[in-house]
Amino acid sequence: MAGVIHEWHKLTPEVISQALNVDYKTGLSSSEASSRLDQYGPNELVDKGVKNPLLILWEQLIDPLVIILIAAAVVSAFLGEGKSVVAISAIVILNAMLGVSQEWRAERAMAALQKMSAPSVRVRRDGKTLDIPPQQLVPGDVIVLETGSVVPADARVIESVNLRVQEASLTGESHAIDKTTRTLTGENIALADRYNMLFKGTSVTYGRGTAVIVETGMNTQLGRIAELIQNVENEKTPLQRRMSQLGQVLFYIGIGIVVIALGLGLLIGLDLNQAFLNAVAIAVAVVPEGLPAVVTISLALGAQRMLRRRALIRKLPAVETLGSVTVICSDKTGTLTENKMTVTVIDVAGYTHDITDIVRRSKRVMTAPADTLENPSPAEALLLASGELCNDAILNHHADTDELVAIGDPTEGAILVAGGHFGMWKEELEDMLPRVAEVPFTSERKRMSTIHRFVPNAPLDSKGEEYL
Repeated sequence: MAGVIHEWHKLTPEVISQALNVDYKTGLSSSEASSRLDQYGPNELVDKGVKNPLLILWEQLIDPLVIILIAAAVVSAFLGEGKSVVAISAIVILNAMLGVSQEWRAERAMAALQKMSAPSVRVRRDGKTLDIPPQQLVPGDVIVLETGSVVPADARVIESVNLRVQEASLTGESHAIDKTTRTLTGENIALADRYNMLFKGTSVTYGRGTAVIVETGMNTQLGRIAELIQNVENEKTPLQRRMSQLGQVLFYIGIGIVVIALGLGLLIGLDLNQAFLNAVAIAVAVVPEGLPAVVTISLALGAQRMLRRRALIRKLPAVETLGSVTVICSDKTGTLTENKMTVTVIDVAGYTHDITDIVRRSKRVMTAPADTLENPSPAEALLLASGELCNDAILNHHADTDELVAIGDPTEGAILVAGGHFGMWKEELEDMLPRVAEVPFTSERKRMSTIHRFVPNAPLDSKGEEYL
C-alpha cells in the first residue's frame, strides 16, 4: 500500500490499480475513502508552527554575555548601586527586544512562505466527479486535472492529453515538463525525470489528464523536504561562538579577580564581608556592559539594510556570517526568481517598440478606461492577437488587488498580460475568432499552431522557435 512502495513510476497503471484497490473509472467509494482517511490521516504537511515568542525571548537571555550582565545587575543591586542596575537592565532589555523582534518577524514570514496547497481538487468517488478539499484526499483517489490545477498530492499519471506541469518549485526546472502514462525503467531516476509522476505543490500549465494519488501528507516529496527542513539543527555562527568564548573568558577572569581581590583584602586587614563586597565590585567593573547591546544594534542595522535588498535574516548573528560570503551557489528558478516572464519588446514589420514601461507602469488594466490604454499599431495588434489566440494560458483578474495573474505557461501568460495593456483580451478575441483546430507544441515541431473560424478564410496562427 501507499507509504511502503516508493517507486511508483516503475509500476504500470494496472499494477497500481490492484495495489491501491481502486477502479479508475469510478474511483473509491465514500466509505473506503473515509476509512483510508482514518488510516493515513489528512493530506497536509505537519507544521511545527511559528516559534513561541517566549521561547525566542528565553534564547536571547541564555546568551553567556547576557547571563553575565544579569549577574552583574544582581550584584549591583546587592551593593546598592541603583544607577548601574538601571543601566545594565536597560541594556539587557534593549538587546532582548531587538533579537525577539527580528526573529519573530522572520518566523512569521517563513511560515507564510511554507503554504503550498490547492484550494480544491476534482476527484472521482462513487462513480461521480466531485470537488473536495485537498486535505480529504487519500491514496487511491483518482483526480482530474486541467490547465491551472495545482497538484494536491503525489500521483501517478493514468491519462494524459498534452499534459504539461510546471515543477520549478520542486525540481528547479524552469520549463514545463511533458507528462506521460508510460512506465519508466532504470535505477535511481531523478524526480525531474519521472515523467509519469505528479508531485504535490506543482501546477498544470497545459493540457489535461487524470492521475491516481499514491502518497499524501508528509509521505509526499514536498512533505519529505518539509521534514528535512524542520529537523535541521541550528548551528552557532562564528560570531556566536566567539561571543560565547568571550563570555567564558570574562567569567573566569571575574572569578580570578574575586579570588585575588578577596585574598588581598584579607591580607590588609579588612573583614570578610567588606573584602568580598570589594572583590565583587571590581569583578563587575570588568564586565563590558555595553558590548551585547552594541553587537545586537550593529547586527540589527545590517539586517535592515539586507531587508531593503529583499534578503530576510532569520537570526541576527547570521548577518556577520552572510557578510563574509563571496559566492552563493543556488538554484535560480523558484529560489531567486519567481518563474514569471514579462514582454518588454514588440518587434514587427521592421519596427521595434519597447513596451517595458507600458507593462510595468500600472497593474490596474481591467478597471482602466479604454481611452487610457495604449493604442497599438495595426501590425502590433495583429501580432498580439495571434499570440493571444494561439495560447492556452488563462488570465485571471484579482478583484482585491486589481492585478492580472496568468495561469499556465509563463511565456504564454506574459503574452496575455501584454495584450491586456493594449486593451486586447483573449476571451473577446476567441468570441470573434473561435478556435476550430489545433496542433499542440512538440519538441520536434518546436511550435504550436491553431486554426480559427473567420470569413472568408481560416487564418493559421503559429508561435514557436522559428518565429522568435
